[in-house]
Amino acid sequence: MPLVIAPIDVDVRIVKILVEDKLKKHLESLGITINSTLRILSSSGGNCIIQVKDGRLALDRNVATKILVA
Repeated sequence: MPLVIAPIDVDVRIVKILVEDKLKKHLESLGITINSTLRILSSSGGNCIIQVKDGRLALDRNVATKILVA
C-alpha cells in the first residue's frame, strides 16, 4: 500500500520506491531504503511526517504515494 494510506503510529516496512534515480539516491541518504522500517507520525491531505531511525522527515503527497509499504 502507498505510504499515504498506511496507519498512523504503526511501524511499517518499505517494500518498493517508485521514484526517479536522483530522488531515490537522496531518499537513501536520508535513511529511506527498501526493507527499512519507519513510522508515520501524522498525515494531512496526503502529506506525511514520518520518523526514520531517530529523525523526522516531511514528505509531500507526490513522493509519499510512490513509496510502497507493508
